[in-house]
Amino acid sequence: MIIMLDYARIILPKVSFSEELFEKELLKCIEWVGPENLNELFQFCQDNFGIEHGTIIQKVFH
Repeated sequence: MIIMLDYARIILPKVSFSEELFEKELLKCIEWVGPENLNELFQFCQDNFGIEHGTIIQKVFH
């Protein structure tokens, strides 16, 4: 079974071409991963999309 954090790692790169889609999917992923994996999701997003979507990442996590 694929856990939701793994799903986020698959889907977010696929939608990163669009700011609107990235934000929409990131918000869904935040709901799915649960509080125990939120820091790991945040770090994944910062490491992989921080330059391109840093403003969106900061907005949805804070």
